Amino acid sequence: MAAPCHRGVSAGDDAVGTGTSFKRKVRGKFPAIPGTRPSVHNGQLLVSTGVPSLDHIIGGGLAVGTLLLIEEDTYGTYSHLLLKYFLAEGVISGHEVFVASANDDPTDTLQDLPAPLTDEILRQNDPKSTKEAFGHVEDSQDMMKIAWRYQNMPKMEALPILSSRFGHYYDLSKTMPLEMSAKSHRFFLPHVKPPNQKENVSEVTCNYNQLLEAIQRVVHQEGYDGSNPQKRPKTVLRVGIESLGSVLWGDDICSHERPENQHSLTRFLYALRGLLRTSLSVCVITVPTHLIQNEAITTRVRNLSDTVVGLESFIGSEMEANPLYKDYHGLLHVHQIPRLNSLISDVADTKDLAFKLKRKIFAIERLHLPPDLSDTVSRSSKQDLAGSAKLLSSGCGPAAGGQKHLDF
Repeated sequence: MAAPCHRGVSAGDDAVGTGTSFKRKVRGKFPAIPGTRPSVHNGQLLVSTGVPSLDHIIGGGLAVGTLLLIEEDTYGTYSHLLLKYFLAEGVISGHEVFVASANDDPTDTLQDLPAPLTDEILRQNDPKSTKEAFGHVEDSQDMMKIAWRYQNMPKMEALPILSSRFGHYYDLSKTMPLEMSAKSHRFFLPHVKPPNQKENVSEVTCNYNQLLEAIQRVVHQEGYDGSNPQKRPKTVLRVGIESLGSVLWGDDICSHERPENQHSLTRFLYALRGLLRTSLSVCVITVPTHLIQNEAITTRVRNLSDTVVGLESFIGSEMEANPLYKDYHGLLHVHQIPRLNSLISDVADTKDLAFKLKRKIFAIERLHLPPDLSDTVSRSSKQDLAGSAKLLSSGCGPAAGGQKHLDF
């Protein structure tokens, strides 16, 4: 009779090492926390941002104890949507959520979270219906029109891996049912009673101090810092803060009349980052950096964050009518990826990224030129496309500035 396999030793190792003391080294285990997984790159515990394609870009997910900065688009439409995805993923995973805002009531935000797509909708045994649900059905002629330079590029994950429970897909046309709820904490600035301000303390500093104290209170009372061990099954605290640094928070970091406020946001981020490092929590904030005219302040805000991505929406811009971007709703800029347990940070394999709403799904894809090779295209349209290709100098190489259509 063959000897039974020991835990941590595969069947092949047991057959080879029978009668010997050889055993495969078993690494330390991570706590069994729902909605988390260890990183294959640095061993850090990860949670999903709620957008699987974004998880792939930033290295597999959002590391626990880190801060994700989302630089808002012009009207804040898509940045607010990403924040909802982050909170919805926390509800589905059974995590505790903390929502802070100075404009939208956090109660309304939690009641307007998108509903998850279930396995019944995806139909595991019917790949065709799965692609139709996500708008990925492509005609054979359309596939032949893809430019040759993009044929061999690795495709970003677009369809859900049904066997994996890390990260979910959501239906923007439906709201999450009431029975799907998680323990939540809210911080709505207009409803917060202002404290007795000291003489040398500005209003904006008090607002940030109150927010920081509210987060610290939840972290300590719920035992996320280890001082008060959690009696219930261990979970993760997800903190979402909307439009931090805007005038809605009473902040004007570019004001020359009150220069002391230029460091209020950076001081808050410094303290918040230290709190995250020492607790079982993760945070996503959105900041309207397009309103900050001082580049030095923007640089400091980025340096005080772990992961930084920016959204550039086409709404109200010239690119909205540009045929080069007709299949997308905006661009995604990856400014910074964290360096965790390693000497160098992970580097994205491409810088040409765009996002769009595919029917009900928010997806991030590699940006490529539209495969418009039909004979019916007018000469003026081709010249417009060739002129628009100059905007993709980093993705199309130095020869992208040619005057011919699809001149690589």
